[in-house]
Amino acid sequence: MKTKEKIIPKFGVKDQIGYVCGDMAGSFVNLFVDAYFLTFCTYALGIKAFWMTGLFLVARLWDAINDPIIGSFPDRWRLGKSGDKFTPWIKVFMIPLALSGVLCFSKVPLEGIALHAWVAFSYLFFGMSYTGTSMPFGAMANVVSLDPIDRSKLSRARSIGGGLVGAVALGAVPVVCFDENENILPERFTLLAVIFGILCIISYILLCTLTKERVREVRKEGEKFEYGKVIKAALKNRPLIGVMVATIGSMLTVTGSSQTYSYIYKEVYHNTDMILISTMAAMPFMIVVFPLIPKLVKKFGKRNVILITSAISLGFSAIKLVFFIENVVLYTALNICSMIGQTAFTMLIWALVSDCLDYSEWKTGIRSDGSMYSLYTFSRKIGSTVASTGIAASLGIVGYVSGENVTQTAEAVKGIYYVCNAIPTLCYLLCLIGIGLIFNLDKKTTDQMYAEMAERRAK
Repeated sequence: MKTKEKIIPKFGVKDQIGYVCGDMAGSFVNLFVDAYFLTFCTYALGIKAFWMTGLFLVARLWDAINDPIIGSFPDRWRLGKSGDKFTPWIKVFMIPLALSGVLCFSKVPLEGIALHAWVAFSYLFFGMSYTGTSMPFGAMANVVSLDPIDRSKLSRARSIGGGLVGAVALGAVPVVCFDENENILPERFTLLAVIFGILCIISYILLCTLTKERVREVRKEGEKFEYGKVIKAALKNRPLIGVMVATIGSMLTVTGSSQTYSYIYKEVYHNTDMILISTMAAMPFMIVVFPLIPKLVKKFGKRNVILITSAISLGFSAIKLVFFIENVVLYTALNICSMIGQTAFTMLIWALVSDCLDYSEWKTGIRSDGSMYSLYTFSRKIGSTVASTGIAASLGIVGYVSGENVTQTAEAVKGIYYVCNAIPTLCYLLCLIGIGLIFNLDKKTTDQMYAEMAERRAK
């Protein structure tokens, strides 16, 4: 039965606004969990840091199984009669995602094994729900428009969504969830989780309303989806591998820095109010960089812009690591300066991912956006996991003691400082390796790729 064709307007501002909302939707829950789940569990629930390390590792092993499965859903099945490939799957998973955030930040009246089981269930449920929404949302860019310029606009729009949530919403967390003595207020975390969950659902509805899928995939009669071919294509996709390596580094900073802010500002500087300044500082960077990015890309190319800004950020991060900065204002200033690399990477990475997915079709003739994108998103989870497990394990090693109102030893405080500042340094090294040494799509090759693909589609 054929679906009734709708008249869809050309790509425009509405699509970009919708894509901003889409990234805000997932970020309300994902960034909150990434940044404060470890903090909430160790302080409010009294869960040991080493146990959290095990949970994060188990969760990623489970992701290795369920991510490719969930990611292949849009390639295997179409939901509804709209003809859309990804939007229906976002609608299916958006409410479970919002609920999972509330479960992660609930101080339930449980103890012992029951408490640990609850924490594990909540986190695993969150991971699966986030995969269900983030995968179709990211792959959706490839069916909104075939124009590389349009896709760059979507990538830039996406960076705004996460940036707004990270700077404004997460910036409010330390102000709301810690008292004047820097003690944690568990019930405030639960309240914010409910608010973020509601905002998540509203934002996804705006995405599905404003951003339209225009590219329809045509399959031959009797053609079946074969995941093995997708894996083979991914292993031969050198640009995608390079982007995945760089993304692992990027997520070390996104997850690692956001998680460690509460520890370093609470235990080292005894000033959690500075967390708000550090997170809010991302907004001026985005305002300045937003109009410059297209001009810089046109002059230097996406790859070179990421390499230059990552090198600058590596320098500032190394200063924080090599020298123990005792002044909280100086430390925050250096921290803000080191954001330039992450800001540029965030604004350009999604355009690079779209290039990588098209590269696979160019070389193999196979187009499986959902499945291929799920492999990429798994690299994001690897980065988040390495950050979460590494921080949790390192906190245990340096002598951090879990629980409310606990005074840490001087050795533990010093250890926390170096653990927190080693993460962004490693991040930018991985970005330089992934984009500088592995990723091989320069401007000339990219132009050739899109010209040949346009010719194929015309035929």
